[in-house]
This record gives sequence, structure tokens and C-alpha cells, in this order.
Amino acid sequence: MENADIAAKMTEALVKAGGTDKSVKFDFGDDGCVFASGTEATTEDNDADCTISVSKDDFIALAEGNLDPMMAFMSGKLKVAGDMSVAMGLQSIFSNM
Repeated sequence: MENADIAAKMTEALVKAGGTDKSVKFDFGDDGCVFASGTEATTEDNDADCTISVSKDDFIALAEGNLDPMMAFMSGKLKVAGDMSVAMGLQSIFSNM
């Protein structure tokens, strides 16, 4: 799955969830990133209130519901920098993906 496809699906999920009042960046390392703010997600590498570092494969597993976010965090597959409350509020967005 390309980052543009992830951004498009995330935009749909953001709209369904009513958007987010803070920004979040999903950093896939060498595979780029997806930035989300309000009701829009892009592939731009912008500064965000919260940055979540995760492999693209693990992100896709999270989005598909095949990887528990808390287990991913506890096992080190997912790292959060910045405002942790933003990461905690992403459940509604992932449930709409």
C-alpha cells in the first residue's frame, strides 16, 4: 500500500470520526510518513503535536485491526513522541479505517 493510499483512507476515517483538533504524524522511517490534522491526511512531512514511529507493515496491521495498539506500544513496535493524549485519541480514527 502506498502512502498516498494510506492518506486517502485516513482522510475518510478522519471525516467519519469528526476530525482531530491536534496534528499527528505517522513516521514510517525510510518509507516516508503520513501527516493528519483536522479532517485531512497528507504525505507531507510536517511538524506535529504527536509523532508515532512505526513500520509501515505494523501501521497497516494496526489499521486493519490485526495488531493491538497497546501491545505494539509495549513491545516497542510503536513509539510515541510529543503529546501522548493525541495518540490515545486515535482509536476512533483507526476504528473507521
